[in-house]
Amino acid sequence: MSTERRGELAELDAEQQVLDRIEKARRRKPKVKEERITLAHGSGGKATQTLVEAVFLEAFRNEVLEQLEDGAELAVDGGRLAFTTDSFVVSPLFFPGGNIGDLAVNGTVNDLAVSGATPRYLSAGFLIEEGFPVADLLRIVESMATAARVAGVEVVTGDTKVVEKGKADGCYINTSGVGVLRTGHRLGVRTARPGDAVLVSGPIGDHGVTVMLARGELDIDSDVVSDTAPVHGLVADLLTAVPEVRALRDATRGGVATILNEIAQAAQVAVVVDEAAIPVRTEVRGASELLGIDPLYVACEGRIVAVVPGGQAETALEAMRAHPLGEQAALIGRIGDDPPGLVLLNTTFGGTRIVDLLVGDPLPRIC
Repeated sequence: MSTERRGELAELDAEQQVLDRIEKARRRKPKVKEERITLAHGSGGKATQTLVEAVFLEAFRNEVLEQLEDGAELAVDGGRLAFTTDSFVVSPLFFPGGNIGDLAVNGTVNDLAVSGATPRYLSAGFLIEEGFPVADLLRIVESMATAARVAGVEVVTGDTKVVEKGKADGCYINTSGVGVLRTGHRLGVRTARPGDAVLVSGPIGDHGVTVMLARGELDIDSDVVSDTAPVHGLVADLLTAVPEVRALRDATRGGVATILNEIAQAAQVAVVVDEAAIPVRTEVRGASELLGIDPLYVACEGRIVAVVPGGQAETALEAMRAHPLGEQAALIGRIGDDPPGLVLLNTTFGGTRIVDLLVGDPLPRIC
């Protein structure tokens, strides 16, 4: 055997050992090792996944919750509803392109939309700190009302709590939503199959970078604004054009990278993505480089990731690009069968690397 051939075999063996170690680690029963909750537990990455599975799923386990989708699908009197809930703790409360109010409405509408539902009703719960300016509260509520009208939903119930000064950071909001599922087709990341295509509806990372820069800690000037917007119209157009869509997710905490990992792990497939195909605004890429983060892990609030049958990728792209929120939609990758459970990125430099779940929380409190 030639020296070159022995080197190739050694390289393949080393690669397989790495894959085997990753698979062994993932098979372990999730366990929260920390004694106290950290910001990383809210990042949407590895720590969040462990917290959800080891604490909440373990305690509340049932068939609906085990799907771990953005919304729960419920059968009610012969009909089907989608139900979701979300809490918003963004800092600062006001940022270019939006504020915590429209973010709360759009975020919950979008979780219903990617469940395949038509959003109908929302609840709104406010946790307000003593001393919070009434003018700011009015501004937030007015933006929520405007966002609800734009999305075609109604806020039909709610709750208000006021806590002592210093016990909260101004204002937190929880919104829950109910939507109507009108199609028998069930969406879910577990349904991804080898040969499927992976699409994103537009440039990624806008929201997370906008919020980070709005904190004023980095003294960076930028024209980037949050992409917060309701995506249910875009989703409806996509589902009309391609009823066989496998899965939809909105890329919020943990960004597109987290969604891709959820697809790979849930369906036990390989997700292979081309870095050059991923749309990222120049301003977002530049700010991300200065911050030392990868745009793939940065939250969006008006972007969806879609998995569609490979043969219908172009039809899906056309449908998305025909909608104002999907004009820059792109085909970013494909679903393969090996190595199962992993996301691989074909880099612009010609190599390939594993895109794992986010570790830590480089951008806390962005939604």
